[in-house]
Amino acid sequence: MEHLTIRANGAAFHVARIGSGKPLLLLHGWPEFWLTWKPVMTRLADRFTLIAPDLRGFGDSDKPEGPYGPDQHTDDMLALLDALGIDAAGVVGHDVGGAVMQPLARKAPPRIAGLFFFDFVYPGIGPRMAAPDRLNHIWYQSFHQMEMAPALVGATHESCRTYIGHFLRNWSHRKAAFDDVLDDFADNFFKPGNLAGGFAHYRAAHAARVKMMQGEAPKLPPITAPTCVRWAEHDPLFPYAWTDRLSETFTNLDLAMFGDAGHFPHREDPDRAAAEIAGFFARINWR
Repeated sequence: MEHLTIRANGAAFHVARIGSGKPLLLLHGWPEFWLTWKPVMTRLADRFTLIAPDLRGFGDSDKPEGPYGPDQHTDDMLALLDALGIDAAGVVGHDVGGAVMQPLARKAPPRIAGLFFFDFVYPGIGPRMAAPDRLNHIWYQSFHQMEMAPALVGATHESCRTYIGHFLRNWSHRKAAFDDVLDDFADNFFKPGNLAGGFAHYRAAHAARVKMMQGEAPKLPPITAPTCVRWAEHDPLFPYAWTDRLSETFTNLDLAMFGDAGHFPHREDPDRAAAEIAGFFARINWR
């Protein structure tokens, strides 16, 4: 695994890179950073060049001054591709990464060979996100708006480990998916600025999420890039039933359930996740 520091869009980004072949840009979610992709990257390195940045605010990349959402991350990723000399890439994402991929695909269609998503937020979820039976699952999105949140979570290394570990374990169907790297994740988020940097996404995305929950999400042009979605069977945060309106956002859609996994298919079953990614990009001749 090669680790680079790349300057793009006025910031320094940490990037992990491995392999050879057509480029795949891997965009992590929260509470994650580049390391979440390592099992998939090592399995695909004989077929693709895997590029896994820490989004601005996360890992060892620079931190934003305030709220920082998908549109801003989109500009970062386009500038990062430019800095790496990449004209077009396949993009793989999850959670926050999936939220970034949507404006990325709309803003720069020629740069996107194809889109591969694991579970993520899209406008068709709508008011279901705020249904009464979901409130115990989405409380953290409101907590992350609060100025005191980073100080409370980051009061000690143990409080940070407890908070981050809660989501990694409870959102997983296979509870041991992160056991071997939990200390690495806790160490990462305990670094100065990383809790606030991750929470910055939720602060930036809050108004749009409220509009979506109210059924007032703006109508956006559909995304026409070849798109594959593998949505987990047992995601406690984003139920599989929420895939029913994906075709309104993605006109060229390959959707299937990712069985026996929770919110993190790429960590819970990396063998199958890598096979699904490789299969999709082979089908669209990105190989």
